[in-house]
Amino acid sequence: MENFRKSKFLLLFFLHLLPFIHHSSLTTLKADAHIFVYHRFGDERYPSTNTSIKELKKEFEYLKKNGYEVIPLKKLVQALKKRKKIPNNWVVLTIDDGYKSFYENAFEIFKEYDYPFTIFVSTKPSENRYGDFMSWEQINDCSNYGEIGLHSHSHPHLTRLSDEKIKKDTKKAIEIFQKRLGYKPKYYAYPYGEYDDRVKKVIKSFGFEAILNQNAGAVNEYSDIFDLDRVAMVGNVDIASKLKLKYLNAIWYEPKRFPKDSILKRVKVKIFEDVKRAQLYVTGYGWRWVDVKNKIVDEILNLKLNKNRIRVIIKVKNSKINTKILVK
Repeated sequence: MENFRKSKFLLLFFLHLLPFIHHSSLTTLKADAHIFVYHRFGDERYPSTNTSIKELKKEFEYLKKNGYEVIPLKKLVQALKKRKKIPNNWVVLTIDDGYKSFYENAFEIFKEYDYPFTIFVSTKPSENRYGDFMSWEQINDCSNYGEIGLHSHSHPHLTRLSDEKIKKDTKKAIEIFQKRLGYKPKYYAYPYGEYDDRVKKVIKSFGFEAILNQNAGAVNEYSDIFDLDRVAMVGNVDIASKLKLKYLNAIWYEPKRFPKDSILKRVKVKIFEDVKRAQLYVTGYGWRWVDVKNKIVDEILNLKLNKNRIRVIIKVKNSKINTKILVK
């Protein structure tokens, strides 16, 4: 009886405190897992791909103070393979290209916070000792604290290559990677974040455990393990807004690829959400509201595409999004 009274008292006490609990302590439960992608650190020569050290520390402090768990990519991949429900506070940190600014300016900060990471390296720059990239000795040092994945050999625009040239580049990259690091890479990230169904099929044929893109979004148990969304972290970032993004489960019927006549005639997508309206985004044209009928968005557009790389995004309530990238 005494234990019952104590339990009742504690429950009432907690309910009494609920209005006073700081909102930020609850926000971590409102979104899916997220993969962030960085490039350069503390390198002001390249603002379009750079993250200042001050900004990096600010982001890490936010993750630390708001209850997020920074996990290795392999932990997320293992959960996805088993189709386990993905914890809402998981964050994965990835770095593309293998620039030496990571090793010189950011590596110690990652170690200070004890945050695991995955670096996706292109093998040609390190193999040829390009001055702006890490040496294999430095990459090996990083592998003692994080994972190393593959980012191609020559960092090409894959959609412009034939199947055979994609295979040749990937095969050479794997051979050099194995020679320098002693094991075969498990993960691949598309150069420039550019790919289509054809490219995906060729890269997937090499047996990678996961393939990552650069489409803003999130990850949950329905995500395609060979098409994982990553949020780009460049400049001064509103990290709270990035962490609100959720994964929208969707099937794209149209478009499948960049239209030959550069006219985006139609967008047809099946979304697995019970909504009547959604938002549609096309690069150069911004957002518009569209109807959803029987979970289908089917919109005639006839828009002239004036850029060589276009993002088409479907978004529904609670910041659930799904992106299709079109490369000319």
